[in-house]
Order: sequence, then structure tokens, then C-alpha cells
Amino acid sequence: MSGIGKEQGRLPLRHEISDQYKWKLELIYADDRLWEEDFRTTRSLLPRIAEYRGTLALSPEVLLQALTLRDEIEILLEKLYVYAKMRKDEDNTREKYQELVDRAQGLAAEIGGALSFIGPEILSLDEKTLTSFAQSADLSLYRHHLEEITRLKEHILSEKEEEILSLASEVLQTPENLYVMLSSADLTFPQIRDENGDKTALTHGRFIRFLQSPDRRVRRDAFNGILSSFHGLRNTFNAALSAEVKKNLFLSRARRYGSALEYYQDRDHIPPRVYHNVVDTVNRNLSPLHRYTALKKKALSLKKVHFYDLYRPLTVVPEKNYTFEEAGEIVLKSLQPLGQEYMRIVEEGLAGGWVDVYENKGKTPGGYSYGAYGSPPYILMNFTGALEDLFTLAHEVGHSMHSYYSRKEQPFVYAAYTLFSAEVASTTNETLLVDYLLQAAPTVEKEAIVNRYLEGIRTTFYRQALFAEFELYIHSLVEKGEALTADKLCAHWLELNKRYYGPHFAADDLLGMEWARIPHFYYHFYVYKYVTGFAAGTYLGHSLLGGTNESRGRYIDFLKKGSSGYTLDILKEAGVDMGSPAPLEETVALFSRLIDEVEPVLP
Repeated sequence: MSGIGKEQGRLPLRHEISDQYKWKLELIYADDRLWEEDFRTTRSLLPRIAEYRGTLALSPEVLLQALTLRDEIEILLEKLYVYAKMRKDEDNTREKYQELVDRAQGLAAEIGGALSFIGPEILSLDEKTLTSFAQSADLSLYRHHLEEITRLKEHILSEKEEEILSLASEVLQTPENLYVMLSSADLTFPQIRDENGDKTALTHGRFIRFLQSPDRRVRRDAFNGILSSFHGLRNTFNAALSAEVKKNLFLSRARRYGSALEYYQDRDHIPPRVYHNVVDTVNRNLSPLHRYTALKKKALSLKKVHFYDLYRPLTVVPEKNYTFEEAGEIVLKSLQPLGQEYMRIVEEGLAGGWVDVYENKGKTPGGYSYGAYGSPPYILMNFTGALEDLFTLAHEVGHSMHSYYSRKEQPFVYAAYTLFSAEVASTTNETLLVDYLLQAAPTVEKEAIVNRYLEGIRTTFYRQALFAEFELYIHSLVEKGEALTADKLCAHWLELNKRYYGPHFAADDLLGMEWARIPHFYYHFYVYKYVTGFAAGTYLGHSLLGGTNESRGRYIDFLKKGSSGYTLDILKEAGVDMGSPAPLEETVALFSRLIDEVEPVLP
């Protein structure tokens, strides 16, 4: 892993990373001066949009002009924010980019206020006029968009109320901002001794790697080191999460929804029953997870399985370490069922500055795909060379290609696909990677791949369902008028883990703090979409492995559609019905089959 630092155990500084392993954000802005120019340009457009206030009912032509200008403003705003956010994520300690993010968020609030008249004015049209406008040739591009506005009519407020909510958006971002700075910039972890007894830095990016160690002392020390650090700030993390939940409740009530869940689900036109179906279906099918925990207990010769044992593989296999170049080549070969065009775009992206590869001091942990309309679909990683990183790369490439096709094929107003469909493309790629690895790898490595697949189902299907159930719990408490406390959160987190993992699992008290590690609780009911996405992606991935042009064509069409239709309908056209429990139950059945395969070969 060349280019990632000099001293064993020390995180490199940003400038110590080789440029070939950094994303090329200069493809958005060659320098910060150009960012400043676009910032000024964007603000200068606000008086122009104000000229349309009170005129949208005049004609379809006038409405078209206003919507076109609105899109121009929002395209610039997205570009400004994405650049600032990703520069900040490179190193969260750099105050310059903290400031740019703050300014972009402030501009977003200002723009939200300036645009707030558009929705109420459109809805003020009588039904006959609105229908006539929507059917006009001038507004054909915005027909589905106008249908969406009309669908949400009872939840769109008066012009003045919409303006107030927009002006409050920057303040409402505070809980997440507080969490990110607290967990990524200010929180420090102790050093631990590795398997050789050498002191090494404990970081977000290295945590799971330590939990996979063959040395149980290392696993336990990593667990204690991370969660003890969070525990020391338990009340601050509780305050941040409590503020986030209260924000969600405030917005749902302001927009006249019955619950925060209903509010956030309706934005994707997904009924709340789909969310509850995930929690209920998984709870009805916990026995395979209990069986898997028992298998861990047997394979690792343990009296009880603790959390820090869960990530340890079932079987001891030679640990293969991949370079980033090797990982890219393997992922690329696994994508052959998606066709030559898809593979060519990925290959060019991996070589052309899409990916920020290695961890450095202050860098945002984890991985994501991000970008703006007209920019490359960038990928943030914290690559260590483990098998898991191959899956992360395939996963994020799936997101990035979804974004690439959506932005290429759709106008800005439909380019952003819904969060519900976001995890489908990523999981489809992981399914293809598993199939390729099982065919190409030597027998001894296949054991590691099957273990990874089992772990993928445990962590993405079962564990995210646990997260989703926890998120329902914390919102229900606040909606009933109860206060969130660190003690309540810790106790419920422990109870969930005991129930999910079953009688062979031992829940250490410190595990109760793990909720504070999860940034997704600031993404308002996002985690269950990992579960639905995993189920849908697994189904679609298996259909692609059949190799028919029809299934490939349906899938690529899905990637191209963005939000030009309703999500459940787009997925049905791709070949999967996520309104049904069947895809979830199929994933459970797959998990059971994999356990059946691996159990007889365990010692």
C-alpha cells in the first residue's frame, strides 16, 4: 500500500498521500477562487428569481422560465456544497473548508427562502388551470414534477411559512454537524497493542480490521478502546441525537404528518408499511441469525459470543492483502454481466480521479459515493487492502454508476434518484463480485468469500434492520413526549442486540454505547433502505448472472431513470417488487443455505 504514510501505526497527513490515490476535485473547481466566483454568481441570480413572484399563474411559458431559472440556481448550489463538503471530508480539521461548508449551508438557506414561493404559487392554481399547465407542451419536461407537487399539496405550507422553514434549514443542520465534528475531529481514541505487542493507533477506519483479528485480546481491546471513548462523551452524543430526533418531529408536525416516519417516507412516495414490513419480516426470521451466532461460538471455541467476536471469520484462512490496483481489476472483471459500456466507464473512472483511496489524519471515516450534476461521481474510501475493501469498492462503484447514468440521461430535476433505490445498485454489484470471486478464487480463498457473504447478510440485512428498529424506538419515545437519555438508549440498544443475536450471545454493558458510533441516525430513516436495497440488489444480481440481454437492458434502464417516476414502480419495471415481503424472505433463505454449506466443513 504505497503512498499512505511512513511510520507503523501512524496515520499519514493529507499531504503525505500520493496524488494518484486522491480524488480530482479540481474537475469541479480548479481552485477555490472559482468556487468564490460561483458563490457570487449564485447569489446574483436571487433577485432574478424574485421577479417571478406572483407571476407563475400567467402562462405555462412563464412557469417554465421560473422553473428553469430555479434549476440553474440549484445546480450551482449543489456544485458549491459538494465541493466544499468533499474538501472538508479530506481533512475535517481544516478550518478553511469548515468555513466553506458553513457558507454553502447559509447560501442554501437563503436560496430556500428565495425559492419558497414557487410551490405555494403552483398549488394556488385551480385544478383546471394546473391540469392544463401540466399537459402543455412547454411544461412536458416538468409534468411528473408538477404531479409530485400536487401529490404533496396538503403538506406544502403558505409562502411565508415555507420561507421560514427554509431560513431555519441551516440551524436544523446543527445536530448532524455537531455529531460529525465531535466523532471525526474532536474524539480521540487510545492506542492499543496489536498481535505483535506493538502500539498502534486506534481509529474509526481500523476498528473493524481489529475486530477481525485472530487474537481475542486485540479484538476486546479495540472494542473497549472505541466504545469507552464514546462512553466518556455519552451525554453529549445523547444531546446531539436527541436534537436530531426533535428536529425530525418538528418538521413532520410543521408539514402536517402523523409521524416523522410518515414524513420522510412520503418524500420517496413510499408508504410507512414498507418500513414496518422490514422490521416485522426480519423479526419473524431471527432464527437463522441465532443459528449463525451459534456457529461462531462453535468455530471460535467460545463459551459465549461477544460483539467483538462477531466480525472474526468462521474459519481461519490465509489473509490476502490486496493493492488498490488489484482490487480495481477484480471489481472490474466481476462487472462483465453489465456489459462493455458499463465496464469501460468504470475503468475510466478508477483511472481518472473518481476515488480518494487511503485514510489520513482527519479524514471522514467509512466510504461513500458523492458528486454534483455535471461532476464525476466521486468515491471516498479508507482502503486498507482487506477483502472487505473489495466489497466496499464494488458497492460504491454501484452507487457511482447509478449517479453517472441518472445524471447523464435525466435533466437536473429528475437526476437524483430516491434514497430508497440508492442501495439497490450497490448491492447488485456486490452480488456480482461474490459470484466472480467464488468462480475465480482458489478453494481456500472461497471459504473467506462465503464467510464475507454471510457477514454481508448479517451486517447489511440483519444489523441494519436492528438499526431501523432502534430508530423507530427513539422517534416513538419523543413523539410520546418522553425525553431521550443516554441510559434509555444504552438499555434499548443492549436489549435489541440480545434479541437479534439470541441465546449464544453475551451483551457487554459497554456495547450499549454503540448507538453513538452510527452516523446514519442523522440521515432520517435511511438505514432500513440498506435492508430493502440488499434484498432487491441480491435478486437483480442473480437475474443478471443469467446473462440475458433483456435482464441487462431492464437493469441499465433502471439506472438511467433517476426519479423520473415513482420508486416502487421503477423497481417493478426492473423486475423486483419491494412492496412484498418475498425479496426479504428470499434473502433469509439464502442466508440459511449458506449456513448449510459452511456448517459441515467446520472443525
